[in-house]
Amino acid sequence: MINRRTLTKSLGAALAISATGTVPATADTTEHSKRGRYLIRGGAVVTVDQALGVLPRADVLIDDGKIAAVGRDLDARGAKIVDATDMIVMPGFVNTHHHMWSAIGRNYVADGFPYFAAKRATSLLYEAKDVYRSVLLGLAELANAGVTTVHNWSNNTRSPAHADAELRAHRDGLLRARFSYGHVDQMPRDVPMDLTDVDRVRQQYFSQGSAFDGLVHLGINLRGLSQSTEPAFIADMEAALGRGLPIAIHAGQAPPRIVDAADYERRGWLGPKTLLCHYITALPSDMEIMARTGTPLSWAPHSEYRLGTGGQKEALLGFRAAGVVVSLSSDATSIAPSDMFETMRLIPEAGFRGSLEMATINGARALGLGGVTGSITVGKRADVILVRTNDINLAPGGLFETTLVQAATPANVDTVFSDGRMVKRGGRLVAYDVDRIVRDAQTSSLRIRTAAGGILTPPAN
Repeated sequence: MINRRTLTKSLGAALAISATGTVPATADTTEHSKRGRYLIRGGAVVTVDQALGVLPRADVLIDDGKIAAVGRDLDARGAKIVDATDMIVMPGFVNTHHHMWSAIGRNYVADGFPYFAAKRATSLLYEAKDVYRSVLLGLAELANAGVTTVHNWSNNTRSPAHADAELRAHRDGLLRARFSYGHVDQMPRDVPMDLTDVDRVRQQYFSQGSAFDGLVHLGINLRGLSQSTEPAFIADMEAALGRGLPIAIHAGQAPPRIVDAADYERRGWLGPKTLLCHYITALPSDMEIMARTGTPLSWAPHSEYRLGTGGQKEALLGFRAAGVVVSLSSDATSIAPSDMFETMRLIPEAGFRGSLEMATINGARALGLGGVTGSITVGKRADVILVRTNDINLAPGGLFETTLVQAATPANVDTVFSDGRMVKRGGRLVAYDVDRIVRDAQTSSLRIRTAAGGILTPPAN
C-alpha cells in the first residue's frame, strides 16, 4: 500500500500554517466573519420548506448563526437591518460533488486537451501550499455564487500535509462542508488505498464530530471500479466502512455498468451514508434499490452531458420517479463553473421548484445535513442568500422560483450568510482577502503550468 506518512517530513512541518500561504484576516474580513443578530426585512422568501412555501413578502430573523423566526413584521430589537426590498431571500445552495484541489487548474484545458488529459499532466505537481490556495479560491468563488455548503471530493490527497492544507482552507473559507479524504491521483489500480492518515485527521480535527465551529464534517471518497480493480475496491470499501464515515463513489457515466446496486446492497454498502455520483448507467432496478435503501445521488449536469454517452435525461427522470434523493453538483471547475443557477437550467425536466429543491434541501439531505441547512426553517442554521430582482437580467420580475432558475446568475447575488456570518454584502465578498487569494492562486497555477510544460507552458511575454 502507498503510505502517506512517508510522503511528508513530519506532522509538525505539515501543520505549519505559514507553509500553506494562509490569507491573513484584515479588520474588515474579521468583522464580517463574526455571527450577529440580523433582520432581513421585506424580501420575497423562497423557503424551500414544504410547510412555509413561498412568502411574497416576509422577514427572516437571524440570531447567533440560527434562523430564529420567519414571518411578517418581526421584532427587530437589537438586530442589524438588512433591507431585502426587491430581493429574493432563499437558502444557500448545496454543491454535493466538487473536486476543489484542482480549482486553480480550471483553465489548463484546451482544444484537443480535455479534462482528463490536463489532470494527468498536472495532478502529481500540486504541493500542499497549492491545494490550500486552490481550495480557498474555490470556497470564495462558491460564496460569491451563493453556495453555502460544499462536498469537497478530495480525490488527490497526496500526503498528510496536503490533507492539512485543505482543512486549513476550510477553516479560513467559512463555508459549511464535508471534507472527503481520498486517494492519490494516478495510483496503481491494483493497490488498495492507505486510509491510515484518515484516522489521524479524524482524531486531530474531528474528535468532537465536526471541525471549525461545527462547519466541516469528515468523509471518505473511494475510487470505485472505474479507477481500481475489483479486489482493490473491495478492500477500500471494507476499510472505509470499518471507520463508520460517510462514503462517496463515482458510479460511472458510460458503459460498461460498473455499479450493481443489488450487489452493493447484498454487501451492506448502500444507505444514507453512501453517496453515488453520476450513475447514468443505472437500471430501473438499481434506482428502486437506491430509493429503498435511502442511498442519495449527486447529479452533475455539465459533466453528465460532456462525458456521458447517452440516456442522461432518462436516467435523471428515472431516479426522481423512483424516489431517490437527487442533488446537484459541479464536478471539477475545468468541466463546469461553480454556478448552481446555470446548473439548474440544465435540468428543465425537473421543473423550477424541483430544480431548486435539488440545489438546496436535497443536497443537504444527501450530505446528512437535512436538519441543519437547505431550507429557511426556524431552528436551522442561517445559510441564507439574497438575490436582487431589479437587475437588468431579472427585471421586470415575476414568479420567484421561475426567476431564480430561469434567469439568475451569481452576479445577482447581493448578500450571503454562512452560518449566520455575512460573507458577501452589496454584491462584494467582505469576509475574504480576494486580492490575496487571486494572487496566490496565480502564483501556484503558473508554477504548475510551467512544471508541466508542453501545451501548458505559459506564453512568453
